[in-house]
Amino acid sequence: MNIVETMDLSKFYKFDSGLRVEALNGIDVDIEEEEFVSFMGPSGSGKSTLLNIIGCLDRPTAGRVFIEGGEVDYGNSSGLVRLHRQTIGFVFQAFNLIPTMNALENVCYPMYFNRVGRSLQKQRGNELLDLVGLGHRAHHLPSELSGGEQQRVAIARALANSPRLILADEPTGNLDSGTGKKITALMRKINREQGVSFVVTTHDPEMAMAADRVVKLKDGKLTE
Repeated sequence: MNIVETMDLSKFYKFDSGLRVEALNGIDVDIEEEEFVSFMGPSGSGKSTLLNIIGCLDRPTAGRVFIEGGEVDYGNSSGLVRLHRQTIGFVFQAFNLIPTMNALENVCYPMYFNRVGRSLQKQRGNELLDLVGLGHRAHHLPSELSGGEQQRVAIARALANSPRLILADEPTGNLDSGTGKKITALMRKINREQGVSFVVTTHDPEMAMAADRVVKLKDGKLTE
């Protein structure tokens, strides 16, 4: 079964000057459950736009998106919130941790919106930090963590509400190559052992090599 399917997906931007920019044009992509897929392409290829539309952070100009077999209604804000709280987790290049919260609090934060009790939040948060190898850093602020450690916390946070799909936009982009390899290996381990589907945008050949499949884009169109 596909966890993600896009049909004839397009995204255009129109400017007051009359200029129209095609970020995506006629994209058909299927992502299977438990698959690890990398979107690759040069800057401006449309890979981040595609990821954001799949993640319901942006809406298409035309075409359709299906998550777990159900069509996404981009006009239904409560439905999008449910997808974000229950189905989709996010990992960002810049980590996006809350600087005034320690690692454990950052991981627990998404669970608050699902009304998970505090004791269960703390229990799951500690389990997830152990999973990413940072149980001993639970009470450290982001400023006290290395870039690789911050990204590990971000991955743990993305897993907080047990999503079935994690979308990661250049997750190794701000890391040195050695740390990037460790983050890639961690994400692949979670994918294999927990059956979570991963879709990542990347310029990193190590990330591409680790994927089950690479989807290449150029000028808003699929090339492979």
